[in-house]
Formats: sequence, C-alpha cells, structure tokens
Amino acid sequence: MEGSRVLVLRGIVAIAVAIVSFLWPGITIAAMVVIFGAYAIVDGVINLRLAFTRTGTHSRWAYVLQGIAGIAAGVLTFFWPAITGLVLIFFIGAWAVVTGVFEVSAAVALRRVIRGEWMLALSGIVSILFGFMVLLFPLAGAVGIAWMFGAYAMAAGVILISLGLRLRRVPVMD
Repeated sequence: MEGSRVLVLRGIVAIAVAIVSFLWPGITIAAMVVIFGAYAIVDGVINLRLAFTRTGTHSRWAYVLQGIAGIAAGVLTFFWPAITGLVLIFFIGAWAVVTGVFEVSAAVALRRVIRGEWMLALSGIVSILFGFMVLLFPLAGAVGIAWMFGAYAMAAGVILISLGLRLRRVPVMD
C-alpha cells in the first residue's frame, strides 16, 4: 500500500531530524532555520504526494492543505534566513499546531476506512502539544527549542512509522 510506505518515510525523516537536533543542541538559530525549513518542505511534499496518489477521496483535502502549509512554512523559512529567534520560534509553533490539526482531522476522516487511525490522531496531538509548548515558552532558548523539536520529531517519527507498518498488515475496510 502506497500510503503506508509514505507514512514510514515521513517517520524516518522525522527521526533523522530528531537525531540531528539531539546531537547538536547548541546549533545556531541559522541551523534551526535549515533543519526546520528542510523538514517542513519534505513533509509538505510527501503529504502532497500522498494526497494525489490515494485511490479514494477520503481526507485528500487534509493532505493537500497539510502539504501546502508545510511547503509554505519551509519556503518562508528559507526566504528570510536572518529571521529573529523569537519569530522563528513562533513560526515553528504555529506550523506544528496547524500540522497537528490536519493530522487529527485526517484520522477522524479515515476512522471508517482504516484501523489504527488513532496513531495518526496521536501524531497530530503530539504536534499540537509541541506547538503550544513552543508558543507558550518562546524564550526558552535555542538549545531548549532544539531539544523540544527533537523530542517532537522523534515522537512523531516513531508514531508515523508504527502506523505505516501497521497499515501494511491491516487490510483496508470498505
């Protein structure tokens, strides 16, 4: 199933980003721009691909909107590389909340189509919680944000890989 491979790929990318964030927590805000921008663009492209390769029409709009939001966030991040730390932190927080909302809505839309949709909802909830934490504590500093981002990316990656592997084993319900 194409969708399961895409979810596993998203999870692998998220875990790779998490590892980089944990290994180099003292990286500059410019490096956070590169990490976040790349992750958001790759995640957005993968979501758009998923939207246009799905055979059904369930939740296609959510993948399209999530893909556009990710690509837009990534492009804007690279377009303004000298952005201040505070603005970038709010940017990351808002992106995580939007992504999480779309993941939860996709899980709700898929609840009658697949089993294990709760994993996608959980990934969305993790995204929303991460986004709110970033928005509530923006002055935590670059190291704290790097670790929070790494924890978010690791959790989301593990959940997405688990969901993708589960979907490979579970037949799609009609």
